[in-house]
Amino acid sequence: MTVRPRVRLRLLGRPGRPARDGRGARRHFPRTLVRNVLLAAAAVPAAAAAWIGVTGVMARTELLAAQSDLNALKESVSAATVPATTAGAPTGSSASATAGSAAGPPAETDQERLSRSAAAHAARAHDLTTGPAWYTAARLPFVGDALETVRGLAQLSDRLTADVLPPLTRAVPQLAASAHTGGIPHVLTELEGQAPAFTRAARVAAEVREEAHRLPRSTWLPPVDRARGRLTDQLDRLAPQTGDAAVAARVVPSMLGAHGPRRYFLAFQNTAEARGTGGLPGAFAILRAERGRLSFEHFGNNTEMGGQAAVDLGAEFAAGYGNNQPASVWANSNMSPHFPYAARIWTGFWHDQSGQRLDGAFAIDPGALGLLLRATGPARLPDGTELTADNAVDVTERVAYAKFDDTARRKAYFVDAARAAAVRLMTAADDTSRIPALLSAVRDVQRAGRLQVWSAHPGEQRLLASRPFSGVLPDAPGPFAGLVVNNAAGTKLDYYLDRALVWKPGACTDTGRPVTATMTFTNRAPVSGLPEYVTQRVDYPSYPTRPGDNRVIATYYAGTGARLTGATLDGRPVRPIPGTERGHPTFTLDLELPRRSSRTLVLHLTEPGAEGTPTLLRQTLVTPTRITVERGEPCEG
Repeated sequence: MTVRPRVRLRLLGRPGRPARDGRGARRHFPRTLVRNVLLAAAAVPAAAAAWIGVTGVMARTELLAAQSDLNALKESVSAATVPATTAGAPTGSSASATAGSAAGPPAETDQERLSRSAAAHAARAHDLTTGPAWYTAARLPFVGDALETVRGLAQLSDRLTADVLPPLTRAVPQLAASAHTGGIPHVLTELEGQAPAFTRAARVAAEVREEAHRLPRSTWLPPVDRARGRLTDQLDRLAPQTGDAAVAARVVPSMLGAHGPRRYFLAFQNTAEARGTGGLPGAFAILRAERGRLSFEHFGNNTEMGGQAAVDLGAEFAAGYGNNQPASVWANSNMSPHFPYAARIWTGFWHDQSGQRLDGAFAIDPGALGLLLRATGPARLPDGTELTADNAVDVTERVAYAKFDDTARRKAYFVDAARAAAVRLMTAADDTSRIPALLSAVRDVQRAGRLQVWSAHPGEQRLLASRPFSGVLPDAPGPFAGLVVNNAAGTKLDYYLDRALVWKPGACTDTGRPVTATMTFTNRAPVSGLPEYVTQRVDYPSYPTRPGDNRVIATYYAGTGARLTGATLDGRPVRPIPGTERGHPTFTLDLELPRRSSRTLVLHLTEPGAEGTPTLLRQTLVTPTRITVERGEPCEG
């Protein structure tokens, strides 16, 4: 008898549980392999989280370094001055550039070094926040919002420092060198050459700004939310400035006479008597520009402007303003806030008076003079008065009325003030060391809304119309809010006028979104001590008034398609006069403003497509309008 040994086979399965082979038989897997696989699977998310945490910290360090470089770059550009000369030889950065042309490449400027360093840090931050782990984690519920924002901040910072800043920082020393070696004509040539690069930078800046605003606003990580807020705030300033620079590079050379002499109407608006574009057009000048050199051919005041401006501004303009005869009554020539209307009327008046066709128009006010005089130093009037940055508004819009009883002498004084300030500006412009400060002052004037520009050349005007300093009333659809006042009493009391506007959206409905616009008007005029010319009423009201009482025509501009559903003045129902201007429904009310009093006008509207923040129309007077935009709940669908 043969005894067969018992052989116990242990395959890949657990004992007693057969494994399957390829024909369906059960196979067994060792416990250690299964455990290791499960541990590895559990370790993948942990490793990914660790990777994201480490690279996130590293990316934050890089972004902070980039921000530090950008802060230093901003200070460097702000402090930059055009190099001085020694015995006719260039010094400073221009000297380095000159030497470099003879022996190797030009030396890198501080601005270029800081820009390059910021770009390198931002690129590393972008690299650290890319890859499968970041891509996947950014799409997880709840957790992903913060990671998506971090990725977006790094990517957008990379684009900003790589594509927007380099052409701008390169332009600073190049324009400075051109000013030093060839003066203003060379600056205009250099600026024209930089136009394509500026245009590309402006396009990218606008895209980056739009993408930044699309990043999650509120996440579970407050530091990330604050970083997003800082970036969007910076882009909200940078993108418009870059757009302004791009337009300036394309239009400034030709407008300043690089290709032939130009002449412009320059209006000095008196904001103590409100008009749609700012203030009553009083003193004016005819400005000549040739190869970047500015000179004045004539100074005058509104008494010269009689006759008729031969302009046709369309049926809508005639319906809204025709009763005030803006083309024949100089004082009513700029009641509309749309500056191109006023500019065409003013240049039409001058053509009627002189036979001379002008190339465009500019408008500034005493507030603008103050900002410019801060860069140039004070101007001296014929009577010895110093016109300074601090007193320009007060001297021209308050003191002058107390100083002169005679209207002719007072108007002559205004012309003297305009001439003195203009001559001071021209003198400063001839000093190349002051050019950076002047450019900074012009930027401040633009930001304050105290400079408006119109070109009679269609190609230039199309470019200008996209920028706020064109004074164009935008006609695009979407939420919109604007308050404009025109003085109806003939007083100079708008020096004491305060205005406030609160725009508050309601919940969305099937027919549109309700919007409440609350406007407050305050007349701070003192009860005594004002000259008669300031307080006199030329509207001859049928009701009794006191010195210091004022009257304005207030117009609210709403978004396209808006409907008025109700209105109150000081809590009592009123019916504003409806109208339309450049696609905007308008609602106008005649308001008497007793001295030392406030009045409140509330409009209830329904606006289609009122989702998001409204575009704001800002009328610049002595005191800016205080505008508050409240945030509503987002509309669905």
